[in-house]
Amino acid sequence: MLFNRLATAALIVATLAACGRNRVEVSETGLKYQLHDDNEESRKAKVGDIMTIQLLLKNAKDSVLRDTHKEPAPLKLMLQVPPFKGSFEEGLAMLSKGDSATFYVSADSLFGKAMQQMPPGVVKGSDITFNVKVLEVQNEEEYRKAETAAAGKQKGVDEKIIADYIAKNGLTGKTQKTEQGVYYVITQPGTGAVPNRGDLVKVDYTGKLLDGKTFDSSVGKQPIELPIGVGQVIPGWDDAILKLHKGEKATLIIPSTMAYGAQGSPPVIPANAVLLFDVSLLDVRKNPQQPQQPQQPQP
Repeated sequence: MLFNRLATAALIVATLAACGRNRVEVSETGLKYQLHDDNEESRKAKVGDIMTIQLLLKNAKDSVLRDTHKEPAPLKLMLQVPPFKGSFEEGLAMLSKGDSATFYVSADSLFGKAMQQMPPGVVKGSDITFNVKVLEVQNEEEYRKAETAAAGKQKGVDEKIIADYIAKNGLTGKTQKTEQGVYYVITQPGTGAVPNRGDLVKVDYTGKLLDGKTFDSSVGKQPIELPIGVGQVIPGWDDAILKLHKGEKATLIIPSTMAYGAQGSPPVIPANAVLLFDVSLLDVRKNPQQPQQPQQPQP
């Protein structure tokens, strides 16, 4: 009997505690929120921290606007100063690693000033629901160290994937490798100029996954023209195109760490995907410097 009474009392206490955690509260600035998991002893996120979260975003009709659980990787964001009272950023600052919560943010405050009209599915005067689970909270130094470590690990994985691909497709002895780790096979030699960093290049290309599925192509459309080696394309392109001669055709095998990394490029490029590009370097020319016009004195 005593045991049963104690067990019943413990169950009531646990139930009341759970109800307290999940009730809707309102902050001093008007943010409505529910805390589901709240580790009060852990360090809360602060402005400048990088947060890794799973996010389920819904409108007033409970329709899903975004669900990062269905994306290749969780959302990473730097916590910003709250842009308005009752903002989502204010809610994130309540949380630490392992916490989960629901925030109800005014659609008028969220979209009203920045947009002429509400986005599709969002009604003026309604709340947007943010369901959040915090996976990680890091300061900038911690984040950079973790990213470097993850990239180093993935680099080894990519090397194995590329080695297997080269062997399976009879490319052993035919590939060359850049200092940054991009492999390439010359399929049609060229004798023209090799681009220098900053030169304008014109390239026809077809991008594929390792299974042969094409995700993008300029063939039959418009070749891409851009300055090379200055960060306007993925690092693997900047690295490999600088090795080619005008008129040359090649297949680039680009590690994920030199492409779209752990984030991928949804929905066509998965996370940590090694990519193939069949490229033709059509033209190389100097990038003309635009002379700056002297400023006229104001009257």
